Amino acid sequence: MPRPDRRLVLAGLGATILAPPIARAATVRDGAGREIAIPAKVERIFPAGPPAAIQLYTLAPDLLLGWPRPNRAEEREFLLPGIGDRPELGRITGRGNSANLEAVLQWKPDLIVDAGSTGRTYVELAERVQGQTGIPYALLDGRFSAIPESYRILGRLTGRVERAEALAGWCETAMATIRGRIAAIPPEKRPSVYYARGPRGLETGLGGSINVETLSFLGARNVADQPGSGLAQVSLEQVLAWNPEVIVTIDLAFAETVRSDPGWAGVRAVQAGRVHLSPKLPFGWVDFPPSVNRMIGLWWLAKLLYPAAFPEDIRALAREFHTLFYQVTPSEEQLDRILAGRN
Repeated sequence: MPRPDRRLVLAGLGATILAPPIARAATVRDGAGREIAIPAKVERIFPAGPPAAIQLYTLAPDLLLGWPRPNRAEEREFLLPGIGDRPELGRITGRGNSANLEAVLQWKPDLIVDAGSTGRTYVELAERVQGQTGIPYALLDGRFSAIPESYRILGRLTGRVERAEALAGWCETAMATIRGRIAAIPPEKRPSVYYARGPRGLETGLGGSINVETLSFLGARNVADQPGSGLAQVSLEQVLAWNPEVIVTIDLAFAETVRSDPGWAGVRAVQAGRVHLSPKLPFGWVDFPPSVNRMIGLWWLAKLLYPAAFPEDIRALAREFHTLFYQVTPSEEQLDRILAGRN
């Protein structure tokens, strides 16, 4: 997992900040088991990183102050007008973190929310930021399996309990349905999969990586399932030795060239035409970032890996997901673009 920005902590230690008192109307236990005081008024929420921003948008878009990075035009097309184009805030955690405490305070948030690791490093960061700013800082468990409970926690924090339950219920139903069908598939019938990132396809997620959680959920055999976590660079020779049956990629350049690249010609997935480009509008279906956007990707992957067990219409599922979670119903032409994996 990416490390929190030490500059944020150091800036906070060196700054003289008059921290407003936290309202003590009620408390909620967050994903790390911390008791978080709910402010009497929650109207402005600062997302610490992209996963939190996406989950908050799907639940309570009006409360979202902005985005860790500006959304591109092709992404904003699938988001609510006036919300998808809200300003860039920077980020507190993760790669490219840029928001120090002074920057956070300038936005006057009532609440800070992060979604991801709930390990000690992130708990300590949350405690420091909360102590130095007086703004409640909630950590949501970013693991795929924890998405429903994270919605319920966020619903209690924001007063959007009913909608949080609807979103959590959709996720739980999808996971239970898919898990039940996967259980009936013998292990030897589950394909080996390589997750390819980057224009050369040589970055992948190791066994413990959050980036490949949905593949693990589906019982696929990740060929890079080896000790470690996170993303790793591998060689083409290693991929040839693994010889996966299926390749899933998020990179358009790789997807367009791998079939004609002689170096990849010996890989079973290439020979069988089983190289699949993941949809990514407005957010990636496998990861990038690893948030609730992976829920529709779970159905997509299930149909790719086990077509006989999943006869559902992915277009209908995508339309339903977009309408419920992103609150914008895509047209047929937009669905074509989404499912093609292009911008």
